[in-house]
Amino acid sequence: MTAVWVMIVGAGLATIALKAAGPLLLGGRQMSPRVTRLLDLLGPALLAALVVTATLARDGAVVADARLAGVAAAAIALALRAPLLVAVVIAALVAAGLRALGVG
Repeated sequence: MTAVWVMIVGAGLATIALKAAGPLLLGGRQMSPRVTRLLDLLGPALLAALVVTATLARDGAVVADARLAGVAAAAIALALRAPLLVAVVIAALVAAGLRALGVG
């Protein structure tokens, strides 16, 4: 078993343990509103971290290339109230166009 699979299995087991720990530790009690608000913000924060990491990281270094321009174009499209699918297509077109021009 390679190190990658060990990490995948470990992450899966940690996820199962965390999901089981909630009901066991709370025992039917309600969480405080402060904790609930914090947990509501956790998903978007993790997604934002994933997008930033996927956009700016290459081989352990920070790189600004066509991916960053694509994400910026998608952000502008979303700010202008474009549907998510349209924003994704715009990001792909911008990144592909810049790469075709040899910029990224």
